[in-house]
Amino acid sequence: MTDDELQSEADGDGDDGLESDVAPSAAVELDLSPHWSLDSSITFLNHGSFGACPRRVRNYRQDLLDQMESEPVRFFTRELPGLLDRARAEAAEFVGSAPKNFAFMTNTTEGVNAVLRSLELEAGDQILITDHGYGACNNAARFVADRAGAEVVVADLPFPVEDPQQIVDAIAASVTDRTKIAIVDHITAFSAMVLPIAEIVSTLEKRGVPTLVDGAHAPGMVELNIQEIGPAFYAGNFHKWVCSPRGAAFLHVRDDFLDEVRPLAISHGASIDSQERSRFHLEFDWQGTRDFTPWLSVPTSIDFLKSLMPGGWKGIRRRNRELAIWARRLLCDTVGTEPTCPESMVGFTAAVELPVGDGPLPKTPFEVDPLQTDLFSEAGIEVPIFVILSPPRRLLRMSVQLYNGRADYEALAQAMTDLA
Repeated sequence: MTDDELQSEADGDGDDGLESDVAPSAAVELDLSPHWSLDSSITFLNHGSFGACPRRVRNYRQDLLDQMESEPVRFFTRELPGLLDRARAEAAEFVGSAPKNFAFMTNTTEGVNAVLRSLELEAGDQILITDHGYGACNNAARFVADRAGAEVVVADLPFPVEDPQQIVDAIAASVTDRTKIAIVDHITAFSAMVLPIAEIVSTLEKRGVPTLVDGAHAPGMVELNIQEIGPAFYAGNFHKWVCSPRGAAFLHVRDDFLDEVRPLAISHGASIDSQERSRFHLEFDWQGTRDFTPWLSVPTSIDFLKSLMPGGWKGIRRRNRELAIWARRLLCDTVGTEPTCPESMVGFTAAVELPVGDGPLPKTPFEVDPLQTDLFSEAGIEVPIFVILSPPRRLLRMSVQLYNGRADYEALAQAMTDLA
C-alpha cells in the first residue's frame, strides 16, 4: 500500500467522533509499520533510545534540504527566520509553552546544559538531582557544581514505587535552604516511570526552589501543558515520541528567567539590538551555521502522527499506553517479577525487573548486558536492559510506538522463556 492508502485506512471516514467511538483494543491492531523504514527482520522495541522517523517526515525534511541547497544564502538569511517562527509557534502550542518562552535545541541534554551553565552558583550552594536522573544531565550538574565549589545532592527515590506521592515526598525531603535548583525527570529514562511532575514542581516552588524538568521522553507520550505545570525550565525532545528527525528538541524558560539563560555557543545574537526579536530568540536561534531542517520538520511530524490514529494524539496515547500496560503484565508473568510502579505511572515505555544474576553488572549505558546481546543475536529482538546500581536491579525496558503490535511482545516473552 502507498503512504496515502495507509493514511486513508487509518483515518477512516474522517468523522471526528472516531476519537470516542473506536475502542483502544481495535486501534492496537492497526498495522502502521509500513510508514517506517525499520528492518522487518528485527523486532524493534527500543524506540525510547533514539526514536524512528517516518518516511513521510523524512521526505518533508528532504524537501527542506533541497530548498536550502538550491540557494543557501537565500535560505539562511531571507527564509529561515520566518520558517523558524512558524515552526516555533506550532511546536510551542503542542507542548503548552508560548513562543516567547520557547527555543529549539538539538537535544534535551543541550537544553539542560544551557540552563545549568547560566547559573551563578557560589560555594556551598546545592543542586538537587535524583538517583533515577539521566546520567548525562546528572553529569552536567556535577560539572557545574564542581566549577563553583557547589554541591550536588542526590534524592534517593523509592523503587519499586507503590504510590506516586512517595516520589514527591522523597524529593521534598532532600531540599535544604541551600538548594538553588532541582533537576527532575518528567519520565525516567531507565526505570520508565511517569513522575507526578506538577506536584513535584509545586512542592519545590513552595520551598523557593526552581525546577529544571528533564522532559526528554514527555512530548507526545503525555499531553503537555508546561505553562500549567509551571517549572522555571523544561527541556524535551521531539525526535523520540513525536518522531521528528534527530536533532529536534526544545527548551522552555519561564518569564522570570528569560534574561538569565544563555546558549552554550555565544554568537551574533549577543550583540544585535533588535526591536523585533527578543534577545532570547536572537541568541538561541542562531549559534552558527547548522542544519535547521529537524526543527522545521517538527510541525509535520506532529500533524502526520496525529493523522495516523483515530482520535489523533489522544488516540495515540490511549493506544500506546494500553499496549504498554498489557505488555508489562505479560513480561512480568513470564519472568516472575512484580510491576515496579502503578499503572498510572506507565506511559509508552515500561520497565520489567529481571533477576540480578551472578555475573558482573554493566556500569554505564554503553556496556551491554549479555541478555540484551542474546535477545538480539538469537531472537532478532532489539530491547535494552539497564542497571540501577543502588540497590542493584536489572530492568528490561520495552517501548511502544505505532509500528508495534501485540505479537512483538509475545515474541519477546517467548524469547525470554527460551533463553532462561
